[in-house]
Amino acid sequence: MAILAECPICHTKQNVKNKHCKGKIKRNGHVIPCFGELDKMKRSKKVKYWISYYLPGGKQRREVVGYSIEEARDAEGKRRGQKRENRIFDIKRDTRMRFSELKEWYLGLEKVKALASYWRIELSLNKFNSEFGNFIVSQIKSADLENYQAKRRAEGKADATIDQEIGAAKTMIFKAFDNGQVSGETLKTFKAVKKLLRGQSNARNRVLSRTEFETLMSKAPRHLKGILATGYYTGMREGEILKLTWDKIDLKERLIRLEASDTKDREPRAIPICDELLEALKAVPRNIQDSHVFLYRGKPIRDLRASLKKACRDAGIPYGRFVRDGFVFHDLRHTFNTYMRKAGVPESVIMEITGHATRAMFDRYNTVDIEDTRKAMEQFQGYLQSSDQTSDQVAENAE
Repeated sequence: MAILAECPICHTKQNVKNKHCKGKIKRNGHVIPCFGELDKMKRSKKVKYWISYYLPGGKQRREVVGYSIEEARDAEGKRRGQKRENRIFDIKRDTRMRFSELKEWYLGLEKVKALASYWRIELSLNKFNSEFGNFIVSQIKSADLENYQAKRRAEGKADATIDQEIGAAKTMIFKAFDNGQVSGETLKTFKAVKKLLRGQSNARNRVLSRTEFETLMSKAPRHLKGILATGYYTGMREGEILKLTWDKIDLKERLIRLEASDTKDREPRAIPICDELLEALKAVPRNIQDSHVFLYRGKPIRDLRASLKKACRDAGIPYGRFVRDGFVFHDLRHTFNTYMRKAGVPESVIMEITGHATRAMFDRYNTVDIEDTRKAMEQFQGYLQSSDQTSDQVAENAE
């Protein structure tokens, strides 16, 4: 038996003692060494641990344990004991549990209920449950999931919607596997289903112009203005903004300090506050009974859709993920990344502010538009002209 560490960058499973990743990644069509700093990522709880062992008959099995080396050692010890006692084939719960029961278990987890996207997860799982609720979890096969994709497409649903529904089910299965609710075979079945949108086909490139932003701010209700300003001037994620509390904001030092537990990538960040955002935050009223920065009628805001949709309509801005040129709140993150690059800020600094762990993810949020390509052509023409002038001078000197 062995404990393996999974690199969060290239997902290579390797010796837990490795300080740097031994795997490889693809970049610009080339395969290059990953060299991810495993020690640093272990301290940040980004490295996932697996245990690897052989079943009777020589078949290898790997099980993901979690982000703690202590838990991995405990799991390895448990499996060693089961192997000695010939109990390695202990029956998993998914051989008798229905999908509807697993859904109720997952949606009842406190950590899941605390997610800002809980409503979306519940909606996706309920839709998925309408098809598979009575299925024994272990009896759901890859063909069933592919048939579900085809059926939803025939109903006129967008590929992104279908991917979201199956993605929610996949996430639930991963969590269930980590907690011993389902077997590796069930996990393998759900992992095998491919997205309908591949690669960056689902990456958005909507960038809000300065005029659009100012118009939107003028039409936004009071409780929404500070949220929009924070998104536009920091590139923070919606969940990070809505969970923001006043103790994380230092108006004197002009910094927003996020702890590792506040961020998606589990890394602390310090985000500078510019002049415009400083004024917007000063205008936000404080509530002595609740430390959250953004409140509506005295309670933390959990869903922006209704107020943002109305503000967009009043500002004449198309709203919606599947509407032509439609705007959604997450597009402010694209906007921030794009404008920071245009301003000449080094990519490493932008990634530090926004919390992008990899260059690939940063590229998804950095939009190259027609203005960039025209500027590139002007630079190209300038280079050719300077080259021609240099050639003429060389020819004259030769004469």
